[in-house]
Amino acid sequence: MPEHRRQGLTLAIAVGVVAMTFGVLADAAGLSLPQILVMSALVFTGASQFAAVSVIDGGGSGGAAVGSAMLLAARNALYGPVLAKILPGRGLSRMAAAHLTIDETTAMATVQDDAETAADAFWWTGIWLWSLWVLGSLGGALIGAAIGEPETWGLDAAFPAAFISLLAPHVRTAPGRVAAILGAGLAIAMVPISPAGVPLLVAALAVGPALAWKVREEDR
Repeated sequence: MPEHRRQGLTLAIAVGVVAMTFGVLADAAGLSLPQILVMSALVFTGASQFAAVSVIDGGGSGGAAVGSAMLLAARNALYGPVLAKILPGRGLSRMAAAHLTIDETTAMATVQDDAETAADAFWWTGIWLWSLWVLGSLGGALIGAAIGEPETWGLDAAFPAAFISLLAPHVRTAPGRVAAILGAGLAIAMVPISPAGVPLLVAALAVGPALAWKVREEDR
């Protein structure tokens, strides 16, 4: 097996373990097994799924859950122009590529030395990730039904841990730190006065000042 395919499989196995945590939390939040599987198969982006389940578990509305999920998934749209250069195609091929475009597949594709290997890395990583994400969600849902409350095993820490892992690479720059600090402040301020899920959406307003900071830095 080529090295890039082996690396993609290893990454997918690790992600599958995370999917089991998602399945446990989703079961604890009250989602049925079909709902968990459909979400993992069709949404297929971990941060968005964790956010939606967190909002539901906190008593938030469906609109807040969907809004939070879409807000986090929006970053995947930025990968499109990069991947379009190495993934030619139309119709179903383009739709499948769009569905598999996430952090991990983009990273695996963009580190390859040539376009052919990059495309192969994208598709194999995407197929393995999708398969193991759905299987992991299934396993997690079954485990969740068996163990009851996830707090007993400390699995409730998975959601904040996932967010921290996403945030860490972006606070190395000044605009990133502006977005992180301002977003956290807005969310904390909104918690006592707004329904569950809304603070997460309001925190997105921090993107504006962070972008302004970035433009100011580039103009210097």
